[in-house]
Amino acid sequence: MTKRRKLGLVAILLTLGILGVQSVEVESRYQAIGLLSGAAYALSVWAMLEDLKGIEWLTTLILPVLYPVSVALFYFLLPGRILTQLLIVTLFGLGMYALLLTENIFNVASIRTIQLLRAAHAVGFLLTLLVAFFLWDTIFSFRLSPWWNALLVGVTAWPLAVQTLWSVNLEEKLTPPVIWGSVVVSWGLFALSLMISFWPVTITVASLFLVTALYVSLGIGQQHLSGRLFKKTLSEYLWVGIIVLVTVFFLSRWG
Repeated sequence: MTKRRKLGLVAILLTLGILGVQSVEVESRYQAIGLLSGAAYALSVWAMLEDLKGIEWLTTLILPVLYPVSVALFYFLLPGRILTQLLIVTLFGLGMYALLLTENIFNVASIRTIQLLRAAHAVGFLLTLLVAFFLWDTIFSFRLSPWWNALLVGVTAWPLAVQTLWSVNLEEKLTPPVIWGSVVVSWGLFALSLMISFWPVTITVASLFLVTALYVSLGIGQQHLSGRLFKKTLSEYLWVGIIVLVTVFFLSRWG
């Protein structure tokens, strides 16, 4: 079986897994999501085994695990209409296939130059932001205390930052700039999620605010690691962050 067919089969099986998670009893859904995450890791390894080596056993498998987990969690929040659920499942399957292709490109590009690397970076970055939104929207939907919100957002931000920053240079190990850059991003999201938890905003607005912060911080980090962080680039990212912050402030219901 060719690798492309393996990746397609994995996407189909995980799509069926998403449907299976929704069919179990409510009390058992979180255990089912845990099994789904294990299946996602094992199936992704099976599909990409011949090119996996070293740190890639971690970095290229972060998104293939977190993507189905985040979608399964977010799926709980959707209305029960069949059409909506069918649309989400279809989009998940397509996204999963695109994600596996992206991670496979990273594996190959770490060995030799490949023309699709820039496209893979774009797709990977987009799916990272999507996973972050699904995870953080779910976290805020639990209506936990601000400190729990901050802790969970900070913890989930770290692996997302690691895989994004590592993919810039595709090095054989996690270098200090990648590790510490991920720590900075994680702590920054921890602080911002703690702050936004006290603001009178909707769950969706809070999640989008944090995703924007992730976009800005990872965008700056990627440009820095690639040696292209010029003053104009930095100012563009910062202006995006400032505009979103001001927008969220005025969208808040201050009484």
